[in-house]
Amino acid sequence: MTETRLSGFTSDNARAKFLAAYQRTFDRVWPAEHDRLDVPTSFGVTRAYRTGRPDGVPFVLLPGAGGNALGWHRHVTRWGSRRPVIAIDPVGEPGCSTQDTPITDGRDTARWLDEVLAALNVDRAHLVGCSYGGWAALQHQLHTPGRAATITLLDPAGFGRVTKRFLAWVIVGGLAGLTPRPLRHRAARWLRNATLLDDDLMGLALVSAGFRRRLPTPPPLTGVELRGLAGPVLALLGGRSQMYDAGQVADRIRALVPEAHVEVVADAGHDLQVHSPELVTDRTLAFADRAEAVA
Repeated sequence: MTETRLSGFTSDNARAKFLAAYQRTFDRVWPAEHDRLDVPTSFGVTRAYRTGRPDGVPFVLLPGAGGNALGWHRHVTRWGSRRPVIAIDPVGEPGCSTQDTPITDGRDTARWLDEVLAALNVDRAHLVGCSYGGWAALQHQLHTPGRAATITLLDPAGFGRVTKRFLAWVIVGGLAGLTPRPLRHRAARWLRNATLLDDDLMGLALVSAGFRRRLPTPPPLTGVELRGLAGPVLALLGGRSQMYDAGQVADRIRALVPEAHVEVVADAGHDLQVHSPELVTDRTLAFADRAEAVA
């Protein structure tokens, strides 16, 4: 094991600044009723927040790369009115989790998530993953199947190699996040990046610069892997996704995933979760309800 393979803050001061900003943002945007849980795993301690109803199969929320539980603040109230919700700060991402063992591939990612669910006594879950979190949900189903009642993918990673165009979009968006509010809001329209309009979360952008992420780049899922996915899958894709051609990905999922339902959201980009929160909330609820009705 080498230290460079671990995600983490560049200094104790960088971590302290981030955690202070994180807590201020959490107190401002998160529903009041929640349990804060720190779960030990083989890869480090994972922070999770449980909210919503006490009974039922929970939604388990997995953010995209560079994200944490706070990215779901628009969704948890509605989802929590219908069933339990567990939002996770993944190990290796900027948040309140800590990493002490490298995560090197999809199998490690699946093992980490399965250990989190086991520690939380979650035997069945509706996994909801945005971008990298979608890839993590798929890896869990491929390598440690059995817990997922459904999987909802929001413009998921793993359906093509990361392109220079996408990397440029991410880098430019990150730089725009450091600019004054008026300029950032103008950049949001130019870049088709609704996340830049979220003033609450953008307050974390500057302090996140002190974090170094060391997680594996998702390799493209093979046809064999996709055909092997069992259980209901909902894929919501941004019609203007900067990551890939949404139409081609939609066709591939429909052709290879036996129980998939696919919808391309015409005006959304890769920031689907932020661009269309009501649509995401509604579709995810309806999909989970239908799956349980026929189970």
